[in-house]
Amino acid sequence: MTETGAIDIPTLRMLLQFHLESGTDGLCILGTTGEAAVMTMAERKTVLDVAVEEVKGKIPILVGTGTIDPEHVKEQTLQAIDCGCDASLVVTPYYVKPPQRGLIRHFETMADLGLPVCIYNVPGRSGVDFLPESIGQVAGHPNIVAVKEATGDVSRVAQIHEAMFENGVAKDELLLFSGDDGSTDEFVLGGGDGCISVTANVAPSLMHNLMMAALKKDHDEVARINSPLRRLHQDEFCEANPIPIKWAVKRMGKIDCAYLRPPLDELSPDFHGIVEDAMKEAGLLS
Repeated sequence: MTETGAIDIPTLRMLLQFHLESGTDGLCILGTTGEAAVMTMAERKTVLDVAVEEVKGKIPILVGTGTIDPEHVKEQTLQAIDCGCDASLVVTPYYVKPPQRGLIRHFETMADLGLPVCIYNVPGRSGVDFLPESIGQVAGHPNIVAVKEATGDVSRVAQIHEAMFENGVAKDELLLFSGDDGSTDEFVLGGGDGCISVTANVAPSLMHNLMMAALKKDHDEVARINSPLRRLHQDEFCEANPIPIKWAVKRMGKIDCAYLRPPLDELSPDFHGIVEDAMKEAGLLS
């Protein structure tokens, strides 16, 4: 965004090309890190149209369409379909704490719209945990294709696979993505399929290489790549995401300002040194 809070289209195009050139395997557009919660439908369309123009057919485009009201989720998902996006990221409806049966119905209803769905389970933000047993029940839906599991509990991989088995669904019918950078290496080494990463906003090539090594079960290479990133995985959450990571992208020179729309705010100067030191340790700054 610009300093006035307007969508910065030229910079968005440059960021999309940065990921294309860096070997990013998939883009998550309009997620939490993209400040989607404070964007209008018209602004969302503008962003999606630009993403489709720049990278459609080169990188899969996953779009955050989840919110509290199912009707609004439908509206955003249908918009993503109309814009030509590849899949939707649907978070558990936050704050209202639906029961498991309500969550099951919610995700199946959104999947019925026709766009492949990646379920987003992040109880630390949403206040509700979509349990492995429930994931197993929806895993057989042809349009529920993935789960972003952001509990930080790497044992969830085995638990979800067991629940899928109990419901007659093969492992390869549902992709499991880590949503917690700090435990992503263990998540994928333990049978997960990849990650949807905050760190990848500033270190896309390193995160790509980390995932490739983890998928090959190359423990030594995983340790070599991830060791310098561990501090960044932690300190990019010194304030609420996306505050620190947006400042980090600015510090790299990829964007001109680190403005965030209210109620968020730019990174406090108290944390500038913390994030900068983590970036240096990761080799992102000299």
